[in-house]
Amino acid sequence: MKKLLILFLIITSCSDKTDEKNKIKPDTDFTTTFEKSKGLETATYDETIQYYTNLADNYSEISIQEIGETDSGKPLHIVTLNMNSSEDDFEAIRKDNRILLINNGIHPGESDGIDATMLLYRDIVQGKIDSPKQTVLVTIPIYNVGGSLNRNTGTRTNQNGPKEYGFRGNARNYDLNRDFIKSDTKNARTFAKLFHLVQPDIFIDNHVSNGADYQYTLTHLFTQHNKLGGKLGNYVNSEMMPLLEQKLEAKSWDITPYVNVFNRTPESGFSQFLDSPRYSTGYTTLFNTLGMMVETHMLKPYKQRVESTYELMKSMIEITEEQGHRITELRKEQAKTWSTGKTYPLTWTIDTTQSSILKFKGYEGEMIPSELTGKQRLKYNRSKPFTKEITYQNYFTPTMEVIIPKAYVIPQGWHNVMDLLKLNNVKFTQIENDTTLIVESYKIDDYQTRKSAYEGHYPHYNTKIKNTEEKLVFKQGDYIIKTNQRAIRYLIETLEPTAPDSFFNWNFFDTILQQKEGFSPYVWEDKAQQLLKENPKLQIEYNIKISYDEDFANNWYAQLDWIHKQSKNYEKAHLQYPVYRIN
Repeated sequence: MKKLLILFLIITSCSDKTDEKNKIKPDTDFTTTFEKSKGLETATYDETIQYYTNLADNYSEISIQEIGETDSGKPLHIVTLNMNSSEDDFEAIRKDNRILLINNGIHPGESDGIDATMLLYRDIVQGKIDSPKQTVLVTIPIYNVGGSLNRNTGTRTNQNGPKEYGFRGNARNYDLNRDFIKSDTKNARTFAKLFHLVQPDIFIDNHVSNGADYQYTLTHLFTQHNKLGGKLGNYVNSEMMPLLEQKLEAKSWDITPYVNVFNRTPESGFSQFLDSPRYSTGYTTLFNTLGMMVETHMLKPYKQRVESTYELMKSMIEITEEQGHRITELRKEQAKTWSTGKTYPLTWTIDTTQSSILKFKGYEGEMIPSELTGKQRLKYNRSKPFTKEITYQNYFTPTMEVIIPKAYVIPQGWHNVMDLLKLNNVKFTQIENDTTLIVESYKIDDYQTRKSAYEGHYPHYNTKIKNTEEKLVFKQGDYIIKTNQRAIRYLIETLEPTAPDSFFNWNFFDTILQQKEGFSPYVWEDKAQQLLKENPKLQIEYNIKISYDEDFANNWYAQLDWIHKQSKNYEKAHLQYPVYRIN
């Protein structure tokens, strides 16, 4: 009898401890700033973090943790909602669940998702809506912490509320939704860390649009399906996107693809936005995560925008619950899509042979004389709504492809590049002894550079290369990176210099573009003459060039420089791309 009493006391004690965390403290108020203001205000950074901290203190299904640094000096948090466990061991979670990662406040003036996700977490743990059984939610409450702290009432010129909001630039004035490849900010480096820790199946990035006027509160921007490719690309376009649209329509929330126009009406049609890897969904889909952005309409009331974002996230949870096993299998299959020897598309253009038809709900618009400038201006008439069939160009075709190599070789001096590869969990080995390898080598043949600063860079574009096969000696400690790994797409998109968001185009290799050694004309002139005499073939090439290139013929320095570049005196490092391919 005594043993039974002791056992009862132990069980009761354990039960009390288990339930203790789920007892709501009397002074805890789970009404959000958004609700208290009747849909007119958004929570500050401190209010948001405190709200999730209170939820985590009262509900064991929610945990909050600091995951890394941001440029603001304040930490980046993630908040996990797991209805099956209080643990946040993501390797264990992935065995039996799907993971949905929600990013909020990348542009803090677009605060809809910040407030909507607070409501969503609360309503799930309090049983106000159906709780997910095999979907674990992870949210970044506010990604751009520095921008969130920089609150104002005016910079979102076109936006209808909230009363105050954060600023688009982060603490160093970077637009974080252009930083996922170059990773100039601590925010982006922390995102990479948490992304590879969580390895989500689905990713949602909550935004507010800035463009045309139309009837919809909600628009969606799924990652471009041709670019995503494979079975996942087909699934996004033909199954997931239509299913989300159907679910929202059933809830009386119409949604349309993101209206990709500027200063014109959408009636003539528009194209899908192509999310290159600099953007959040372009980056996450490199690792076979199904990515989408929510773009609420800037001119709709703030309360309406938050509520629609809430309903969209609920619908995406429903899809994840219903099709979770299918999504898991598709992601596994997608890993087989790209491999050594296959062609990989680097650049894209609209496929004019294919398109879709949207039944678009817009407003009549016209160009009228401006009373301010005297020129033509666009004016929408909300008293004239319409539903019309319009052309939606949502098919893209590759314009440049590359054969996937077996491996890349990077000399160890390029530690800035290796640091980012390591950050993105890229696997590699280092050469143990000096080794001669047969590699494909690139020379930068041509490129253009932006004349205005863009996100801390003057990026290159229209890059062209010349490739040759060479036998080169690589040093002990140089890196060999095989492409047969989870990061295969990330490697190709960053290391192939002609890719739009390559490390080359983001200026990581600009030192190779500057010639370090030169010549004094009065010294080189005599040597150049001797070189031509000793090389009849070179003399013929010189004669042809001077005969047919008038600018060259009239520029004595260009002639000397051309001859110098054909000689053994010309440095090998100039324009030599220092990443090599093993095919």
